[in-house]
Parts: sequence; structure tokens; C-alpha cells
Amino acid sequence: MLSAGLGTIIWTSVAFLAVVFLLGRLAWKPILNLIKEREESIEAALQSAEKARSEISELKNQNEALLAEARLERDKILREARDLKEKMIGDAKKIADDEARKMIEKAQVEIDRQKSAAISELKQQVAGFSLEIASKLVGKRMEDNAEQRAIINEHLNALGNQESKSAS
Repeated sequence: MLSAGLGTIIWTSVAFLAVVFLLGRLAWKPILNLIKEREESIEAALQSAEKARSEISELKNQNEALLAEARLERDKILREARDLKEKMIGDAKKIADDEARKMIEKAQVEIDRQKSAAISELKQQVAGFSLEIASKLVGKRMEDNAEQRAIINEHLNALGNQESKSAS
């Protein structure tokens, strides 16, 4: 039912070519330019995203390295603190042991001094008793002079030396 004449086909073709020419000049270039710009923009965004991803990965690796270094430093500090604590405790124990030893030595010296004083006092008392006993035996009172005490002390020391030799 439709019949197209030769004139219609030619004018339609000319109109079509004119539209294509006008679109190519006025519309196709800007449309293609927009498509190309959009494509370049997407490509740039993808490259930027990839770059950001690699930077994040690098930062993550750096953070892990810093954390590992911090852990090592922490362990080193803790080890040094532990060693220092043990040294301080050891030094304190040594000082306490030295002080205790000195106190024991002082106490031993004091004990020896008091023992010597007690022995000396005991010898004096024995000398006094000996004079009293001797005077009662002789029946008269002997003079309590230094010479008699010296003789008695000499005999007591001799007896003390004999006892210590026999005890050994």
C-alpha cells in the first residue's frame, strides 16, 4: 500500500544526509567528547582508587612494623626494669646481710666484753671471799691490801688457765 516515488526517496535521502551532517557537526562531536571525557574521568577515578588502595596497604604495613618495633621496645624496657628490680633486691639483701653480720659481730664483742667483765668481777668476789676464808682460818683478820689481791688474782688466773687447758 505504500508506494514511494523516486522523488520522495531522493528528497528523503537528502534530508536524511542533511540531518546526519548537521548532527555530526553540531551534536555528534560534543556527544563523543562528553563520552570520551566521562571515560577518562572514570579511568582517572579507577587509577586514583588503585593508588589509594596501594597507599593504604603501604600504611598498614608501616603501622604493623611500628607496632612490632613498639612491642620490642616495650619488651626491652620491661626486661630492663625487671633486671633493675632484681639488682635492687639483691643489693638490698646484701646490705641487710652486711648490717646483720655487723650487728652480730657487735653483739659478740659486747658479749665477750661483758663476759670478761663478769669473770673479772667474779675473780674479785672470789678474791674477797678467799681473804675472808683465809682470815677466818688463820683466826685473825688479814689486811685487805692491793698486794694480797694481786697474789690471789695471779693464782686465780693460773687456775683459770689450767681449767681452760683441761676443757680443751
